[in-house]
Amino acid sequence: MTTDPTASFARPVVAAGVLFFDDQDRVLLVVPSYKDYRDIPGGYVEHGETPSQAAAREVHEELGIAPPIGRLLLTDWAPDDAEGDKLLYVFDGGILTQDHLAEIQLDPAEITAIEFHDVERARTLTVERLARRLHHGKAARADGTTRYLEHGRLAP
Repeated sequence: MTTDPTASFARPVVAAGVLFFDDQDRVLLVVPSYKDYRDIPGGYVEHGETPSQAAAREVHEELGIAPPIGRLLLTDWAPDDAEGDKLLYVFDGGILTQDHLAEIQLDPAEITAIEFHDVERARTLTVERLARRLHHGKAARADGTTRYLEHGRLAP
């Protein structure tokens, strides 16, 4: 009997999201219909997709717009006891123009509203691991870096 030599390797679920800002440097949060906390636009990467393609697809599906998706701001290795290993990519969506804001058409099956919040205020509206990603994503955007996180915290 042959054993699978890759059986002990991590096989993370991969997700991608986008940080969008307004002209007051507030981050866009979505209000999902199926969660009890705010989130960022994004979702799971499908077979055959890259993380950046998934981020753009999810933004289009959730918000009905197709703004350019910028550079990678951070990755986060974030296993979850209930969901297993996860690897998250967060991209820079830049500042949403008034034209993009006017074109937003929410998918009510997924998103009931959008809101802009100061990143510090967002801490009270979402889960802690996402709040940490928001903080690091905004900082990486400001200083031109890309950050590697584990559970939302800077890793060595």
